[in-house]
Amino acid sequence: MAIVVQKFGGSSVADASRIRNAAQRIVDAKRAGKQVVVVVSARGDKTDELIDLARQITDNPPPREMDMLLATGEQESVALMAMAVQELGEAAISLTGYQIGIFTDSTYTKARIRRISTDRIRAALDAGKIVIAAGFQGIDDDFNITTLGRGGSDTTATALAAVLQADVCEIYTDVDGIYTTDPRAVKEARKLTRISYDEMLELTSLGGGKMHSRSIEFAKKYRVPLQVRPAYAEGEGTLIAPQLDENVPVVSSVALVKNEAIVNLRRLPDRPGVLNALFATMAARKIAIDMVIQDVAEAGVAEVSFTVPQDDLADALTAAEEAVRQLGAGEVHHGTNVAKVSVVGAGMRTHTGVAAQMFKSLSDAGVNIVMITTSEIKISVLVDRDQSVQALNAVHAGFALHRDTAFAPSIGYAQRDVGSSALNLSRDELERDVVSRLASMEDIVVSEVDLDTHQSRITVRHLADDPGVAAEVFTAVAEGGVMVDMIVQNMTHAHKADLSFTVPRQDLERCLLLLREVIERWPGASLSYEKEIAMLSVMGIGLRSHTGVGERMFWALGEAGVNVQMVNTSETRIGVVVGPQDAEKAHQGLLGAFELK
Repeated sequence: MAIVVQKFGGSSVADASRIRNAAQRIVDAKRAGKQVVVVVSARGDKTDELIDLARQITDNPPPREMDMLLATGEQESVALMAMAVQELGEAAISLTGYQIGIFTDSTYTKARIRRISTDRIRAALDAGKIVIAAGFQGIDDDFNITTLGRGGSDTTATALAAVLQADVCEIYTDVDGIYTTDPRAVKEARKLTRISYDEMLELTSLGGGKMHSRSIEFAKKYRVPLQVRPAYAEGEGTLIAPQLDENVPVVSSVALVKNEAIVNLRRLPDRPGVLNALFATMAARKIAIDMVIQDVAEAGVAEVSFTVPQDDLADALTAAEEAVRQLGAGEVHHGTNVAKVSVVGAGMRTHTGVAAQMFKSLSDAGVNIVMITTSEIKISVLVDRDQSVQALNAVHAGFALHRDTAFAPSIGYAQRDVGSSALNLSRDELERDVVSRLASMEDIVVSEVDLDTHQSRITVRHLADDPGVAAEVFTAVAEGGVMVDMIVQNMTHAHKADLSFTVPRQDLERCLLLLREVIERWPGASLSYEKEIAMLSVMGIGLRSHTGVGERMFWALGEAGVNVQMVNTSETRIGVVVGPQDAEKAHQGLLGAFELK
């Protein structure tokens, strides 16, 4: 019989009426012939109320007692939910983390799961009962109650869905699905029927969606389809699932992050170890860096820019000044009143012209671009904050995201990819594999280091800093059918901009011919290239939330004596360009640094 895991967040069970509504959905799934496991969070603002109450007692509550206290929120919810389900005529049993079979270490407030025993859950399901499981908690070897920290209920739900080999994990929220963008900012925003794991990871890290990014990564690992559904209305919501092999939308969504600030380091020495000094000082202050851009050095002098949340600007400037002192050279500048607009789409991997369309949409709206950075499935630009909503609407309209796609797949429960290697394990092996993955979910997670030695780099310097310039450059490239990978535009100076990007080596000569004709329109612009380069990409989750990823990456490159020529970042990737002579030692150094050998 098919197993469904349903997860209800705090707002979905805030009061008796909402609990009864959720119970009806649970019962409906059971009567549709499914075995149902439900993971429930604490009601409404219950967790915040308990924290406030503890602070009224003491300024320094012991972590063990905080876990004991906070776990009561979920225990209250599961008991009430089980009562509501039984009132509707179905057998149900509420279980705490310990009763579920979740055993953790003793790191209170952010415990790691060590093992999961699903025997009791399976026995209850086989007896025809609905299992109501407390999210966010477990128990250690001394029988102390522990909590799992940030995203704990989502973690519980996706972990149980993986070990139980559930057909789907339904996430009930206060929205009716994932949208092409924020419907409060763009009235034409459209609900998506389906989105891939990779697209959702980028979107969630950009502030979109209603799930913790680590749960999405975990679901991707075990091919658990996630269905984001409305808690207060009927509707199928949005399916987060493996990418389809065909009919992939080029762009699926647009996101806006408003409160960004820029830190710009100029006149840095162009030598190994420079970025290591910068990232080390940032990591020491736990400052999460967002967009990081380094363009090709000129006359032995490099320039690096990065963005941070506006509230972190003062600390970031202090760290940057410290890095400059350590290096013995450089200047620190900064800018505010900027925002980041990003397009995300799995189809970018195989379609040309995405950058050209984005930049044209911004140009037509009179929006100038301050910085550009890209990943395999995302393009981000920094724009004036006062124009950010205008930019968001322009890009959304430019890609016609208000139109429904004719190839949207139907949504159902039988979406699991049974060919995945993780799913060919025995039950005990699968439980051990899931637990081992859970153990590192809150660590720095780098899943892959990729080396590409088949690219060339093109740089156009001293372009006019006007709307439309980038659009003209990339329109010419797209019309030639050339795929562009890494794009970097650093901050502009004296109304001039430099733009660098990489293209497949076999397309270099054709691309240069196209560009030479275009740049003749801008007096003073110059074109240069490097035929042989090496691109390295560190990929994974937590790159934004864990400040140590960049520090470890650039430390390893510095230790190997590798000079970095270009840098760009996304929510799930840090990409660098190095000389071809450094390719292999850089690759081996990064594999070793992230223990991927």
